Amino acid sequence: MDPVIIVGAGPVGLALALALARQEVPCVVLDEGPGKEEPRPARTVVLREDTAALMERLTGVPLARAGVRWAGWRSMRRKQVMCEITFGDAEPAPLHIAQHVLTGALRRALAGEGLVRIAVDSRLDAVEQEPAGVSAHTRGPKGTWWRGSYLVGCDGPRSTVRKLQDIRFPGRTAVERHAVAALRTELPWPDEALLHRAPPWRTSGPSAGEISARPLPDGVWRLDWLLPPGKDLVTPELLLARVRETLAGWTGGPTPPYELLDTGVHTVHHRLARRWRAERVFLAGDAAHLLGTLGTHGLDEGLRDVDNLAWKLALAWHHGPHEALLDSYQTERRAILASRLRAADQALPLVRGGGGLRSYVPGSARGHDALLLDGHLGRGALGAPGIHADSPLAPGRLEGEVAVGTVPGAAVTDVRVTAEDGTFVRLRSRLGRGALLVVLVAPGTGVWERRHWVSAGIMPRLAAAVSALPHPAELLVAESYPGAAAHTVLLVRPDGHLVTALSGVRPADLYAAARAALGGSATEEAGAEEESGTGDRDGADARADAGAGSR
Repeated sequence: MDPVIIVGAGPVGLALALALARQEVPCVVLDEGPGKEEPRPARTVVLREDTAALMERLTGVPLARAGVRWAGWRSMRRKQVMCEITFGDAEPAPLHIAQHVLTGALRRALAGEGLVRIAVDSRLDAVEQEPAGVSAHTRGPKGTWWRGSYLVGCDGPRSTVRKLQDIRFPGRTAVERHAVAALRTELPWPDEALLHRAPPWRTSGPSAGEISARPLPDGVWRLDWLLPPGKDLVTPELLLARVRETLAGWTGGPTPPYELLDTGVHTVHHRLARRWRAERVFLAGDAAHLLGTLGTHGLDEGLRDVDNLAWKLALAWHHGPHEALLDSYQTERRAILASRLRAADQALPLVRGGGGLRSYVPGSARGHDALLLDGHLGRGALGAPGIHADSPLAPGRLEGEVAVGTVPGAAVTDVRVTAEDGTFVRLRSRLGRGALLVVLVAPGTGVWERRHWVSAGIMPRLAAAVSALPHPAELLVAESYPGAAAHTVLLVRPDGHLVTALSGVRPADLYAAARAALGGSATEEAGAEEESGTGDRDGADARADAGAGSR
């Protein structure tokens, strides 16, 4: 079968290529550039815990060494500290890393991946679709036609793929602008990120005084200044003045020594593509959505697109067209981004309004700081990872369904589990392989060798039920899971979202939930079972019991 064509060699496109290759799907990445990433210290990304873990799984690199996990967060208003947070197990720290460092790690991982080809100096200018595949034409020194099974546009805000498919990209331009500088210096809050509103040394204009500082390795900091509305040119002189007065204000004396490494202007747009799929063509990352205000970082959402789409494309590539599953990518991810954009658009007038009656309402400033905090730290409506609450892949009501600490559709907690080979691993390490995960909560198993309990109790019947599922699945065992009673069985999608939790071994419910999570029948075998009637409750139980007897 033809490879998947990925247009764009930024972090989203490269991560998608790696994610597909890990599931044995060949890819061609069309890179319009020379194949190198220009170092830009002022262009950084903030990744939440799960997306940082995704990048580490794909690259095989402990990215915390290449970036910084903040020790804490400090919010200030004028001279007053409004909020202080120390990161730890209860609230994991985000990972702050330069984008060129992340892209370099992805490129190095792809260099050893035989299933991925990167075509440099290849600019897309035409896409043609037919029922059996898609063709893409590139211009450049080696302009040619490329043949693929599917095509994914990861080519940024000005996406050529989106334009060629005539997909509208409505929204707002220049919602906010920030002046940005990367510099090496010492600040009074080592390894802590800071948001400072209305600093006492700036008094002109409602938005003239909001500054954020985020640490990077080797004593480097990224500083962002919210700019007043308008299109005034940010001159080097203006930026240097901001740097000097900010550093002097924070240290309480003359401007301390600093080394200016990079500068820029970050313009925030709010846009959402009308469609994320046009037959065999998909959009991901900035080609599908732009959202960057209130600390919400677009690349983090783009990597979530990758995690959602990769396993679905891989299943369709290996087993043939599976339209309901592929359609669910747009349904699930677009709903989350639309909700996030609505929340940001509602919060911005409150946070940025300034003046008026709001400034006299007791507690209003603290409430605004809380909104900003949620966005920056990935919490609440402005920043928390999305939940596929109304997913078309959600099973209907199941007889044995029970509630646990994770609601269906949300990402599972990264507990320690015992793998099939008897090793102890983290649950998150088993994601991204294309297989469903079935997790049995069995207190006490962690203190015994697997061989002592793998053939005891409910394990044989559960193992048989797992082997009878319509798609490959891995059976794992956890000592505990938040909110789950003993013998609870969790079904988890390949991207780590919970499908359902069942009370005990219920083969028919497990089978029905697995089929739903795959958009129906994942293979011809599952479809045949449905047509012949063997996919009903009695049939599923009979298959599981027969499997148990043969073990």
